[in-house]
Amino acid sequence: MGTPSTKTSNVSAPPQKETAVQAGSQQWQWGLLWGLLSPVFLGIVPILAKVAYAAGVNVLTVVAFRTGIAAALLWLGMLIFKRQLIRSSLPAVVGSLIAGAINGLGSIFFYTSLTRIDASLGQLVNISYLVFVTVFLRLAGQTISWLTVVRTGLTIGAIYLLTHGGAGPADWLGVGMMLFAAITYAVQLVLSQRIMLDVPAPTMTLYAITAMAAVVIVAWFFAPTDLALVSADGWEAIGLMALVTALSRLTLFLGVKAMGSIQTALLGVSEVVVTIVIAAVFLGERLTWLQWVGAAVLLVSILLVRFEKGVPRFVDWWQFLWRNLLPRK
Repeated sequence: MGTPSTKTSNVSAPPQKETAVQAGSQQWQWGLLWGLLSPVFLGIVPILAKVAYAAGVNVLTVVAFRTGIAAALLWLGMLIFKRQLIRSSLPAVVGSLIAGAINGLGSIFFYTSLTRIDASLGQLVNISYLVFVTVFLRLAGQTISWLTVVRTGLTIGAIYLLTHGGAGPADWLGVGMMLFAAITYAVQLVLSQRIMLDVPAPTMTLYAITAMAAVVIVAWFFAPTDLALVSADGWEAIGLMALVTALSRLTLFLGVKAMGSIQTALLGVSEVVVTIVIAAVFLGERLTWLQWVGAAVLLVSILLVRFEKGVPRFVDWWQFLWRNLLPRK
């Protein structure tokens, strides 16, 4: 009688393992979907910003109301459909607010840059955040590989070609602003992965975009404009930007939670394709042959991440700060 029971227990084990594998595969598939949707939404945003600028709306008004409306939409959606996700632990909420505030500062530089350079060039420079993600993860791990150094050098060279190889005069200030925005975006990606160990992706999205809105709205109050002067076309562009922003942040954090910051960031390459195609069709923007060379070099730098060894999937930032930055008695 003992033998059949042993066989039964042996048979029951594989289905449990199979269920776990299927669950992991399903999570990866959903993460892939979110990771692909996020760059599509993000690729549309610079085009809408250009439309708003063409309608006579200034930078801070675009940034403030785009982010403020996006935050309001997320709060409304959460209150109606997912009220239970609003509450979370204090460290998780504070961490989400910090990540969002950093990205809010970067968004001001991002949209100011777009008043000086083409949307396609701006998005190519901005995609360098993919390299910075690896650099920041390695810095936290106290190791920098030669491959990371080479990739960083390639990125710098690519940005030079993209900037210097344009048809008009090089706008280094505009490119520098976009580069700063890319760095802040990479910081948010790396921070978000650790934060979402303790908080669902929609919850982090809510608080991160709330902090973004607070930062840019405060900046707008330093140089307010008469909103009555904003045209209907301007408000339409801002409203669409708000909707796309909310969707891009939600899908971004869902992707990071399922796949990690590096894999999600890699899918962000398609963001550039979306922007270049739409900018060419609707804005008449074109890259020179030298800028295409720079774009190819940048793509090589990004794709070399597959050969990076020993990059941590995420960094326990609380422990890192505790051990390395906080003062000890």
